[in-house]
This record gives sequence, structure tokens and C-alpha cells, in this order.
Amino acid sequence: MMPMAEDKELERIKKMMMRRLMRPPDRGPWVDGEVVELSTSNFDDALSKTAKPVVVDFWAGWCAPCRLMKPVMESLARDYSGRAHFAKVDVDRNQELARRYGVMSIPNFVVFRNGKPVDRAVGAVGRPGLEAMLRRHLP
Repeated sequence: MMPMAEDKELERIKKMMMRRLMRPPDRGPWVDGEVVELSTSNFDDALSKTAKPVVVDFWAGWCAPCRLMKPVMESLARDYSGRAHFAKVDVDRNQELARRYGVMSIPNFVVFRNGKPVDRAVGAVGRPGLEAMLRRHLP
């Protein structure tokens, strides 16, 4: 028979392990079915928290083609919920990110896999163009 102190220690370890197992993993800012807003402060961390492809829309509020593509991004986010993530980055507020990824024209859509850019589409490419680009990177 085990001494009482060992039983208490074993129970403490079991409780600690159960708390770890029950804690939801940190999934970053991602919400399935929605387009989330990213910024310089959370961009790298957000991309590191997913294995799914991420479509990032580099845009600006004054850009008419960007506004035209907004419902397309929202529709794709709903249709590909659980399979890909969708985000937008305001280039006026996040100029460092725009420079880092060579965004010279907007709208500029970049697909990221494992935190790295793997594909790009520039301009109001419509749903067919954006969806074709995304499908190339789905598992």
C-alpha cells in the first residue's frame, strides 16, 4: 500500500494534467466564417497560430475596388469556414506590413501558408479569381 503523501502528490499531478487538457488552445484571432482585421501588432502571431491557409486582403477605405471586393471576401470566409482563414489589413494604418509584403497596388490578396506568402492576386479579381487562388492551397 502507498503512503498517504504519495497519493496526494499523484492527485495533484492528475488535477494539473486535467487542467492542461481542458484548457482550449490559443487559436489567435481567428473566427471561422469571418474576416478578421489584422495589424502590425498581431499579424505574425496570428499567422503562427494556424496551419490553415490564410487569405489576407491588403486594402484601404478610400479604394473603390477594395470596397467592391469586401463582400466577396466575406462570402468566401463563410463558404470556406473551417478550411481557411480570411483577414484584412488596412495599408494606411499598417504601412510596415504593406512594405514587408511588397504591396504597391490595392486591393492586393496574399495567401499565406505556415506564415509565408505563397500566392498573390492584385486588383478586383472577383470571386472566381480569388477562389481559384485559394483552392490551389487547400489541403
